[in-house]
Parts: sequence; C-alpha cells; structure tokens
Amino acid sequence: MFNQSSEAQECCTFYCQSCGDVVIKDRKLLRVLPLPTENWGALVGEWCCHPDPFANKPLHPRENDCFIGDSFFLVNLRSNLGQEPKANTKVICKRCKVLLGETISSETTKFYMTEIIIQLSERNFPIIPRSQFIQSVIAQCLVELSSARSTFRFTIQGQDGKVYILLWILNSDSLVIESLRHSKNMKKFPLLEDALKADSSSAQNAIKILYQPCLKSRNEELASSWESDISIHALTLPSATCLELLLILSRSNASLPQSLRQMNSFQVAFLKM
Repeated sequence: MFNQSSEAQECCTFYCQSCGDVVIKDRKLLRVLPLPTENWGALVGEWCCHPDPFANKPLHPRENDCFIGDSFFLVNLRSNLGQEPKANTKVICKRCKVLLGETISSETTKFYMTEIIIQLSERNFPIIPRSQFIQSVIAQCLVELSSARSTFRFTIQGQDGKVYILLWILNSDSLVIESLRHSKNMKKFPLLEDALKADSSSAQNAIKILYQPCLKSRNEELASSWESDISIHALTLPSATCLELLLILSRSNASLPQSLRQMNSFQVAFLKM
C-alpha cells in the first residue's frame, strides 16, 4: 500500500499479524519515506565539502511519519500512549504477548515487518497464515536488498544480536508448484499446520536460496567470517521469528527430492513470494 501515493495519506491501522489486535488505530500518514543504509552517516563526509550538517542528528519520525528500514518501520507513538514511552524497551502485543518491536527513543518506536500488518482503516484485518506471511515478507526484503545493494548473502539475527541463519540467494525468479494438502513431509512439522488450510497446488513465485542453520554453535566459524564480511548484510528479526523462519526453510528443504536438498554443504530451500 505504501507504493500507492494516493493511499499513503489515508488513515491507517497497525495490527498485530499473529492475533489481529490493534496496535495503532487511525493514524494518518503524511510522509512514508525509506531510510538510508545503516552506514549513511559515514558516507556524508565523502559527499559534503563542509562540516557534516547531520552530525548527532538521528532520523526520527514525526507524528504523521512512517520511516521504512530493511525489516522494520519507525513511527512516533507518543500521541497514542498519552505519555512518552521509555527508551530501549520491548513492545509486546497486549493480547498474544508476541514481541512486536522496541522503543528507540522517547518518541520513536520500531516495529518489525514480520510482526505488523498495516491496512487502510476502512478495510478489515486480513487473515493470513503465519508461515505464508513470514515467507512473503522475508522474500520481498531479500529481493529488494539484493537488487539495491548488489549483495546476495545475508545473516538472519535475533534482536539480541545472535545469528540464527546464513542465507545465500541463488535465484529470485523461481516458480514453485506443490500440493501441501497431500504432502507427507507436513506431518514432520506440526507447527505449520495452518499451511494445510490453503490450497497450494497452484504455481507461486519464489526465491531459491542456500541456507545454513547456526543453532547450538553449528557453523560457528562460518557465521563469524560472514559477520566480519562487509559485503554481507544482516537482517534483524525477533528471535522467535528467526526460529519460525528456520522451521519454514527446513520444511521446504524436506519437500525437495533427496538429490536436490544440498549444494556445496549448504541446504537448499524456497521462499514463496
């Protein structure tokens, strides 16, 4: 909806994606702007012939602003809470207790894209299976970042800084045809039973990736080398969502023929758009 300028100035409602609880109601967004890269401050000196005009001036949204980062939204919540929120505190859904984001300052709150759905207030809350929503959001983030920054390797880390998954994009224009309704592999993943409710026999756009899990000190040396590589981009998500994504990748990998599940010590999976 942010790509449609005519709708960007309408009243929007922010919902918890997991349970549909209203987080922000009827917020009129006058400005929806993309944030620069995380290293934008260091590059200012290369472009300016005078002292840095942005020194010590963080980019914080005003009341009717929404700033878009790699995997998060920045909004001003002070008017909704009736008081200034405390900085560096978690934002938890009041109904289902899911981590939605965190406060950056007394005025700015970060919401993770994987936890929030933003709709025009006149529309109803869309019920989307959790696994389907996570796949779509992560796949679109990866495609946009790989195109904008010419990077194809990513680390998926929790909000605590711990790396959970290493991802390497192979193809961003894949097409997947499968029937989950009759898949024996679904029995191995009871937490993803919501996918059975959807008819997935039609073709879907997807990205093909290589991945390595980093739980319980697995691939610790490789993860350390990726973290120190400036060409590899890090995506930060709630820790629980990182585990959900890993489960989705494992399910996708298990649905492939045995001969196609690995490539150069990495596991192969698809994320549907």
